[in-house]
Amino acid sequence: MSNVEIYTKATCPFCIRAKRLLDMKGIDYIEHEISRDEAKRAEMIERSGGGRTVPQIFINEEHIGGCDDMFALERKGALDERLAA
Repeated sequence: MSNVEIYTKATCPFCIRAKRLLDMKGIDYIEHEISRDEAKRAEMIERSGGGRTVPQIFINEEHIGGCDDMFALERKGALDERLAA
């Protein structure tokens, strides 16, 4: 099973939507809530190559982008492949 990490903020609707998709697929993930954690926010920006919006999603250490990017992978049928790796 893959290693999934997602950087979020508690009230972010895109974060909630991304986590809901992962939950529906039965995927365990590590959530980094950055609302009040400047160190985690800085880590997210560095790991994502400058991404400042949430969510920022990583599968097996690879940055796949945000919520829209993950749903685009889902529509193409490529998300399950990545999650299975």
